[in-house]
Amino acid sequence: MSVTGPAPDHPGDRADVELRLPADGAYVSVLRTTTAGLAARLDFPIDDIEDLRIAVGEASAMVLPEADPEGDLLCRFYLRPGELTVALGVTSTSAIPAPDYDSFAWQVLTTLATSAEATAGDGVFSVSLTMVPGHLGAGL
Repeated sequence: MSVTGPAPDHPGDRADVELRLPADGAYVSVLRTTTAGLAARLDFPIDDIEDLRIAVGEASAMVLPEADPEGDLLCRFYLRPGELTVALGVTSTSAIPAPDYDSFAWQVLTTLATSAEATAGDGVFSVSLTMVPGHLGAGL
């Protein structure tokens, strides 16, 4: 089954980069490295790049447990001058719980990212985060 979402922050926009990986934690390092490379391309400072890598790891920790066996993790990257949005999503044929905004992963994610959003519905669980260099996270 393929993931049709996520793109909550950029409806109608085509992702600049799209990466489809097996929905398995073993591939999160590939996602984190890709994220860091794209942030470097946008001239993000090294501290913000590392914060973004950690935030993407936490977003992955939120969505991967909900993925169907043998499913995909779809990651879309939207590059704008001075801004990077990463949207991650998985499909699930089982009931998807509402996002846990009290979880450790969500707290870390919203502390590090400039903004973040989690959505569940229509068989897709997704997390989207945006980083603008020098801006404090949404959770602060």
